[in-house]
Amino acid sequence: MYRLTVKTGFAAAHNLINYQGDCENLHGHNWKVEVTVTASKLDQAGLAIDFKLLKRETNALLDELDHKYVNQHHFFQDISPSSENISRYLFQELSKRLNDGNVKVERIGVWESDNACAEYYE
Repeated sequence: MYRLTVKTGFAAAHNLINYQGDCENLHGHNWKVEVTVTASKLDQAGLAIDFKLLKRETNALLDELDHKYVNQHHFFQDISPSSENISRYLFQELSKRLNDGNVKVERIGVWESDNACAEYYE
């Protein structure tokens, strides 16, 4: 098995729903995102997936959130845009774009600060 990870990020504002504390107020983060995929085979070039493709698909998805108010995104209309829920959203959407029978999204890590990360995997 092969495991590949790319790191990128986005900046956005949000506020947590049904939370008792400061994070219920509008605030922002410079989120860091780690995308890890696995593959069992390599292609003729010796690649599981081209890093360029992995980064392009990840960044295209993050563009939907970058410099936005995350609460207004269609996925977060009925759920709190916590780092946990953001990681699940990214996992589900990237799985649709990347999973091909060989390559599979393994996990998404969303860092809201240098010391706090939420991961989603199945």
